[in-house]
Amino acid sequence: MAESFVRRLEASARRTPDKPALVWEGGAVTFDELDRRADAFAAILEAKGVQPGDRIALAIGNHWAFAVALLAGWKLGATVAPLDPLLKADERAEILADLRPTLLIDAAIVGGLGRGGAGGPGRLRHPRRGPTPPSGSPRAATPEPVHAGLILYTSGSTGRPKGAVLSHAALELAIESWAGPVMALTHADVVLATLPLAHSFGLNGALLAPLLVGGTVALVERFAPETVVEAIRRHRVTVFPGVATMFRRLLDADLAAADLSSVRIGVSGAAPCPWDLAQEWRARTGIRIVRGYGMTELFRPISYQAMDPIESPDAIGRPVPGVEIRIVDDTGRHLPNGAVGELLIKSPSAMESYVNAPEETREVLVDGWFSTGDLATVNADGLVTIVGRKRERILRGGYSVFPPEVEAVLLAHPAVAEAAVVGMPHPELGEDVAAFVTLRPGLTATPDELVTHCRDRLAAFKYPRQLTVLDALPRSPTGKVLKSHLRR
Repeated sequence: MAESFVRRLEASARRTPDKPALVWEGGAVTFDELDRRADAFAAILEAKGVQPGDRIALAIGNHWAFAVALLAGWKLGATVAPLDPLLKADERAEILADLRPTLLIDAAIVGGLGRGGAGGPGRLRHPRRGPTPPSGSPRAATPEPVHAGLILYTSGSTGRPKGAVLSHAALELAIESWAGPVMALTHADVVLATLPLAHSFGLNGALLAPLLVGGTVALVERFAPETVVEAIRRHRVTVFPGVATMFRRLLDADLAAADLSSVRIGVSGAAPCPWDLAQEWRARTGIRIVRGYGMTELFRPISYQAMDPIESPDAIGRPVPGVEIRIVDDTGRHLPNGAVGELLIKSPSAMESYVNAPEETREVLVDGWFSTGDLATVNADGLVTIVGRKRERILRGGYSVFPPEVEAVLLAHPAVAEAAVVGMPHPELGEDVAAFVTLRPGLTATPDELVTHCRDRLAAFKYPRQLTVLDALPRSPTGKVLKSHLRR
């Protein structure tokens, strides 16, 4: 395996100890401070009983404590599972029941290290108890990491959250792809981190890739146009990874007085970035948006590359070095260039498996090839174009929403007899969530009531904004709900 990410970060701490690794409004952490805080927190975790191979969950947003806890876990050889801070309590509980971590860590417990303490009154829950070491306790030398480095949860096609298990080798290869061909980062770059760090795009592109090359990460806890513009000006940001919705909202805001002169490139992922949006952004700011495609299970396998002058309005780019693609028909037969079929990807940064889901793993991983569920075509230049989705995933503002998960919440309402959820076009978000329900005889519920029921139980990006009550759902002769009719 190549030199580990942690070793390379430790080398940066020795080489440029006083250089800012993380900056935010009102604060900064140098590479040396980041490494020392990670060592100190690793000592706390070790005393709490964390051992190589244990799983720890991070319920932390875009805060310096996220990086400290992540690195501390890796220094111990633990497997780290970031949790989306937007998840509701029930959603988080479902993931924790599947993950069964040794510890659940929040920002407050890590934050005490920044004040010279051993952690504040945060959540550090675990089945094993042990003494807390004094503040800043030294640790023994970092052990060699075990195989699994990260578990990232993504909603599955069945609606049950699934944890993608990624090895240390896969992580390093993915991070190198981000830092190298996709963004062409150097130690002089300052990368904006307003994407959620608990998701693969934000974690790889906005945090780990710049740290790998000795660059600086500018943390923004919550996206807002005025906050992002000020962060770019204050920290002289050079690379802006974001989703299409962010670029759209910035264009819709008044950019006339914004100082974006430091930005050399934007990077779009998580959801399709329309060509018109990329062109408008470039015309108004002078900044190119590198567009791409990736999945949690694959860690950014296809993209335009920072130094690649070729772009196409419809294509998403080429596979990064080391990644193979194949277009197949329903029988698995390899199709020639220009034909439309399902996109299969073989990547050294692909997941090993889903947690506790061997059957679902076998459905998507066959002989090293990952079945994306997306329909695509490849031209003679190797450019990949996505033309549709074989599965029903809804991409809302860069977040994946799977209809069965929303449908299950609707069916839990006592008045709902049937539910069907589909994606509807949205001018800014790409797609939005629309629901159709039928009610049980003798019971009533208004659309607003049902939307509120979902909003109270689902993350903000998942609940339906449009809900229609029907007398009956359209069905095929075999009884299958015709979602294509609902979309129309």
